[in-house]
Amino acid sequence: MSLIKNLIKETDNLPSKLQKNKELENEKVGHVVKSALDLQRLKIEKLMQNPNKPVVIPEQRKEKDFMQSVPTFVRNVMGSSAGAGSGEFHVYRHLRRKEYARQKMIQAKSVKEQLDEEYQRKLQENRKEAEEKTAKKRAKRLKKNSKRCRLQKSQLPKDDRAAKGSEDYQ
Repeated sequence: MSLIKNLIKETDNLPSKLQKNKELENEKVGHVVKSALDLQRLKIEKLMQNPNKPVVIPEQRKEKDFMQSVPTFVRNVMGSSAGAGSGEFHVYRHLRRKEYARQKMIQAKSVKEQLDEEYQRKLQENRKEAEEKTAKKRAKRLKKNSKRCRLQKSQLPKDDRAAKGSEDYQ
């Protein structure tokens, strides 16, 4: 009996499955990428089809570290002078390139550190200026408020001041 029910359910679902397949085919045919905008739209639509699916965001590329590839101790120190074998020149050239790359990386690192220090110094100056401005405005605001309070107290009628003063003593 349950087998018949399952068959009936499957036959009921067949038209809907066929409709879904046709819809998918229509969507595939309708997607023609003519510009970068179309490509972006297709990617977003694909992402939004299943919003529960996690999206993988690639990490930033890491900088190459030439220090790891350069040996710390070079045993075969040689030059490109005469007397070296034909195979030795390629070794020399390889070591020279590595050394130049290492020096370039060191210079780039020092420039980056300088820029970072300058940026941090600028941030510190901006914070200090902002604090000074807020302190100045705060002082001005407090002075204005205290002046307003004094004016209000002085403008009270003498009867009210006397009544308030008598309330304090009671």
